[in-house]
Amino acid sequence: MPSFPRPGSVTVCEINRDLITADNLSDDRAKDTYGKVLGMVFAPVPFQSDELASSSPDRQESEQRGREEGEGLFSTLHGIISHSIKPLLHPDHVHLLPEVDLQGVSWHQHKHIVAFISGSTQVIVRDYEDSGKDACILTSDSQRDVKVLEWRPNGGRSLSVGCKGGICIWAPSYPGNSASVRSGAASFLGALSRGPGTRWTLVDFLRSQNGEQITALSWSPDGRYLASASYESSSFTIWDVAQGLGTPIRRGFGGITILKWSPTGDYFFAAKFDGTFYLWETNTWTSEPWSSTSGFVTGATWDPEGRMILLAFAGSLTLGSIHFASKPPSLDAHLLPVDLPDVVSLTGSQGIEKIAWDASGERLAVSYKGGDDIYKGLIAIYDARRTPLISLSLIGFIRGPGDNPKPLAFSFHDKFKQGPLLSVCWSSGFCCTYPLIFRSHLLP
Repeated sequence: MPSFPRPGSVTVCEINRDLITADNLSDDRAKDTYGKVLGMVFAPVPFQSDELASSSPDRQESEQRGREEGEGLFSTLHGIISHSIKPLLHPDHVHLLPEVDLQGVSWHQHKHIVAFISGSTQVIVRDYEDSGKDACILTSDSQRDVKVLEWRPNGGRSLSVGCKGGICIWAPSYPGNSASVRSGAASFLGALSRGPGTRWTLVDFLRSQNGEQITALSWSPDGRYLASASYESSSFTIWDVAQGLGTPIRRGFGGITILKWSPTGDYFFAAKFDGTFYLWETNTWTSEPWSSTSGFVTGATWDPEGRMILLAFAGSLTLGSIHFASKPPSLDAHLLPVDLPDVVSLTGSQGIEKIAWDASGERLAVSYKGGDDIYKGLIAIYDARRTPLISLSLIGFIRGPGDNPKPLAFSFHDKFKQGPLLSVCWSSGFCCTYPLIFRSHLLP
């Protein structure tokens, strides 16, 4: 039977397919369950949930119900794919933006450092390797209406933050070794963060076209290029960050929802509000258009080898997996439906909301719309197998702290050596981290 957290409890971690709970948030409980195994405890980070709360699942559900009255439910993924471009469906994309899985929390690839959006103008950085210091708040006059963030791979401790008008690039400063502002960057850069921990410097601001709101970011795996896009535009930009230069790339007409570079860098995924999405190969930057009749893509996550990408669609309770039939740079691919066992029968859900796939490919986290009273606001955790097709089995559910908590954003640590590590920003104002431990050699 899947692990179910009783109402009023909080989830602590997974131990061999059992999701452990406690009566309240407690570092002592974490030490007893996983602290001795991992050698550290990931204490919850409190924050003031203002702007994020406006994008909560409750608001998304009410907006979705209003649209469904005229449109009906989307069909399942069987037969959703065709190679035709459809007309623009929703010109006013800002009302659809809360449905998209904007990246509100991100783990540094090689460090125990998590960053998450804590307000309309603020980002919090928590370094668990520096246990004696509190979290640091990154804020600047240039950083307005923050929507997405992502750490730069192989770029030291460099963090990109998508906001109104462009992208803020932050880097830490240490005594005797201050972060350097890019040559030629505007004089207003260099603002310092607030907090007692490491001092962070705004070292660059990459201006978007026409001052557009940045709502999608994705770094190339080598950390050289940064892709950005806006729901206000049908083009995306590839930035050479060292030079501060951006190249716009346009396909189709709909505003962009999601960008995802593959882990190997060979492929690039871009989705739009009109239900179309594109697979690009990055050798010659050619693309293949696809079209969905199950609504636009609301979530996308690559497998560790970059050979398939898992997609969630608006209004569908079925995921889709796109498999490449041959090696790069071939764009020959096919899509198969991926059922989520028990999510409908147990929860009474009205659709999938957000998805995250652990870099080992062994754990999948799913949040969903609606659901019965006792199942609302939970995150379903699945055991994932690829042999070679994806098969999922439900392990259980994660419940957050506080009254009626709902997941606002969540993400896995890509390179945590001791197993999947999931961080969730909850509407109750806590960013909690859950170690998912299931390898027997880690356990006493």
